[in-house]
Amino acid sequence: MKMLNFFLKIRGQNNLLQKYEFLQIQRTFTEKGITKKLIEKEKDSGTMTLKKLKDNLVSMKDSLAVKDDNILVKWMGKPPIIPLQCDVIIIGGGVIGSSIAYWLKKRVYSQDFRVLVIERDPMYTTASTVLSVGGLRQQFSLKENIEMSLFGAEFIRNINDYLGIYGQPAIDPIFHPYGYLMLASEKGAERLTENSKLQNFLGAKNILLSPAKLKNIFPWLNTEDIELGCLGLEKEGWFDPWTLLCAFKKKAMVLGAQYISGEACGFTYKPNDEDLIDRLDQLVIKTKEGEINTIQFSIAIVAAGAFSGEVAKMAKIGIENDMRQVCLPVEPRKRYVYCFHSPDGPGLNCPLTIDYSGTYFRREGLAGTFICGRSPDESEEPPVQDLNVDYDYFDEKVWPLLANRVPVFEKLKLKSSWAGYYEFNTFDQNGIIGPHPYYKNLIFATGFSGHGIQQAPAVGRAIAEIIVDGQYMTIDLSNLHFERIINRTHMSEINIV
Repeated sequence: MKMLNFFLKIRGQNNLLQKYEFLQIQRTFTEKGITKKLIEKEKDSGTMTLKKLKDNLVSMKDSLAVKDDNILVKWMGKPPIIPLQCDVIIIGGGVIGSSIAYWLKKRVYSQDFRVLVIERDPMYTTASTVLSVGGLRQQFSLKENIEMSLFGAEFIRNINDYLGIYGQPAIDPIFHPYGYLMLASEKGAERLTENSKLQNFLGAKNILLSPAKLKNIFPWLNTEDIELGCLGLEKEGWFDPWTLLCAFKKKAMVLGAQYISGEACGFTYKPNDEDLIDRLDQLVIKTKEGEINTIQFSIAIVAAGAFSGEVAKMAKIGIENDMRQVCLPVEPRKRYVYCFHSPDGPGLNCPLTIDYSGTYFRREGLAGTFICGRSPDESEEPPVQDLNVDYDYFDEKVWPLLANRVPVFEKLKLKSSWAGYYEFNTFDQNGIIGPHPYYKNLIFATGFSGHGIQQAPAVGRAIAEIIVDGQYMTIDLSNLHFERIINRTHMSEINIV
């Protein structure tokens, strides 16, 4: 309740700004002479005709439709009005930020509760969300990750119950329920067994397979150096990340969340007389038109993916000598995804297979096309200044391992490739969720190191619970708070791909 009481207190202080903003909008219409024309027109018409009533209903319907900012800007001939104030500002409009916006507006469905999402790449051309392979699994080593992904599976299964919009086509996440197949050498077999026990205890459904059983089910697999395999039987596979992102964003906007195309540039501060600790007060943003704006907020949420660490520095985290001296350990890491053709490769029952070397592959469609990748060793991390693809890495580090595990891949033909960013947590490769211990009004939702898209539904719900309820009501994620970074308490996830 402390977070909610603090939030309500700040809301009261911002009422004056809301009134000023309303007057500003009124003045904009007045300058165009719209108000005058509307009044004169109403005086000339004694009664509202049936045609006029129908026109008004059409206008109301159009006003409720989700529209693209770029279309509105072009039609109006000027940028959209940037609000002066909001209750919650979310930095990052990818799948995590959009999930948070959706859950907040679902929990507090009121026009007076203003949720603003800042996204610097509105077309999501370099966003981690849309460049991922869309995997969904419960084969993790940590309880929190297993539970979040279990809810992610339930959410995607019933996505239209959550994100469906009346009058719009049903959402199809294009889910392929063929599971994950995790392979272990003799060294990793014991860990794989322990993980499987925990996963099944928490509600996942997978089975352990000996090399003989693996060979019987998947005759294309080389099992000579494999000690054990774990195959997901339910709630695992892959889906379309773009569909999930669009569904979250559209539903959040229908519920009243507002998206602004702009880049966070910094924060302003307001002294707090109660405990002598500065409070974050305004976010400074730069729009795509080059304008600088400040937006006052009650609560800020950092969900900027791979670049969340840079946003944290804007709040002096990792810079000051007090509690803020510990940085947010999230940075971009570039990962390659290669698409190849192998007409004699595994068929329809091929799961997303992860070799114990970290090399993975899965089907892409039904025409003998596959995608694959492998995270490089720490000493081989590529530069992140661009998203260019290193084809030598495929030839030297990926293809040999693929051909060893699936001999028919020896004759594959590389067709295309792309690169994307991991929001890599350098501390323990796990999500960082919850409030910062110094600021009362700064919350993190970042650092998921490759499994954020499947956990986005649970993360958004958890952040909404922190703000609205003051505590976790479903999955307890307190072990993933920022305090563990300060205390050097690792919550390491073993099964990072």
